[in-house]
Amino acid sequence: MPEIPFFPIGSLLLGLVLGSFYNVCIHRYLTGQSVVLPASHCPRCGHGLAWWENVPLVSYVLLRGRCRGCKKPISPRYPLVEAVSGLWALLLAVQFGLSWEWLVYMVAGGLLIVVSFIDFAEFILPDVFTLPGAAVAFVGMTLLVGMPWQNSLLGAVIGAGFFWFLQQGYYLIRRVEGLGTGDIKLMLMLGALVGWQGLPVMIFLAAFTALAASLGYMAKNAHQGMRTRIPFGPFLSLGAMLQILYGHWLTGLLLPPA
Repeated sequence: MPEIPFFPIGSLLLGLVLGSFYNVCIHRYLTGQSVVLPASHCPRCGHGLAWWENVPLVSYVLLRGRCRGCKKPISPRYPLVEAVSGLWALLLAVQFGLSWEWLVYMVAGGLLIVVSFIDFAEFILPDVFTLPGAAVAFVGMTLLVGMPWQNSLLGAVIGAGFFWFLQQGYYLIRRVEGLGTGDIKLMLMLGALVGWQGLPVMIFLAAFTALAASLGYMAKNAHQGMRTRIPFGPFLSLGAMLQILYGHWLTGLLLPPA
């Protein structure tokens, strides 16, 4: 595709706007509301938002993190989702420019952002996002990006199969579920995105970041100790995103040639 001046800046702005939409998807899935109706409003008091209250990141600062109607705090999740979405779009634009890779990874990344924040909130990875996401990843990677279909398919099958064996093995040993089925379905999507060659680094990054985050979770829930629940989906998504952006460099760093 042709090179467009200032494309990274345009991509950043698009990512911020999409982040606002992702917030709607996350909140309304968690509350069981339609994504389309009603119009944007405060979830506490129902105050309808003016256009200037819907500007990504800027509105949160202007409102000082509080609803103009009820003065209650606005969840920091809203600016965080917008910032993550904008950063993802910017990094993709810098790495791939205006290309099919940028488009496919933008769509996939949007789904990953939505399911990750739902997982943070409720410890679930909804099939309505992960299973269509697996199809989008496979079709996009093979038809648009040019990954051999065998690599994408093997990535999905091996990734999901490996996590299924982990889930079953943990249950046989401990008689409790240590890994959710949603993570297995998410791996169908992530494996299709990174291919089987990208799985080792992706899984290592996910495990490493999840381990670091688990220290914070356990400190917050000291009374539960090692039984503290930790959502793994966001860290799998982060591992896949890092693999997409910096896979070749990370592979050389973590798995140097003999």
